[in-house]
Amino acid sequence: MAVRELDASEREAAVAQLPGWAYDAEAKGIRRTFRFSDFAEAFGFMSRVAILAEKADHHPEWFNVYNRVEILLTTHDAGGMSARDIALATAIDGFV
Repeated sequence: MAVRELDASEREAAVAQLPGWAYDAEAKGIRRTFRFSDFAEAFGFMSRVAILAEKADHHPEWFNVYNRVEILLTTHDAGGMSARDIALATAIDGFV
């Protein structure tokens, strides 16, 4: 089934329900930075997200330095943010 990009009003409504996430117009997705007490905690978080993402077959773009993990969610197949990004962001938020 084809995934479609959310329109502007759908994006705004979705992001409003995701505290800490912000729409990045250039990347056409949503971003959030997570901070942890140390590298091991950050890496554990990334491992949990990786398992979740693999099961959903929807993988984040991310960056990690020590205790910080930056995540960008966008759906390349849809050309931008989709319902898949919202679902994954919601699941990720369940880990923090």
